[in-house]
Amino acid sequence: MSGLIIAIIVIAIIALVLFAFVLPRARAKKRERELNRQRGEVATAHRERADDRAARAEYAEQQARRERAEAELHESRARLHERGLADDELDAERERLGTANGDGSADERFASERDTTVPPEERR
Repeated sequence: MSGLIIAIIVIAIIALVLFAFVLPRARAKKRERELNRQRGEVATAHRERADDRAARAEYAEQQARRERAEAELHESRARLHERGLADDELDAERERLGTANGDGSADERFASERDTTVPPEERR
């Protein structure tokens, strides 16, 4: 009988040790694994958004470079015309730019190039 009591006491001590030390540590490790997984998910989402934004920024920079190049081209053509070095192209340029009707206003072919943020009454 005393052997049975000793066995019950040993099992009770093992159970207490298990509940006191092993289970909280296991829970803490589980929680740490969950935190690491969540951190990874959030970091991945941030990286995906950063990649998307970087791609959009690169596209915008390409568009801006193209617009600057077109502006420089128009400026250089304007200087040629001001100096009288491209008089043979005047009629073709006026038609292309939409000023061939004689009043200096651009026709509707170039409406997409206008700044739509400025109201029409302020464009003149």
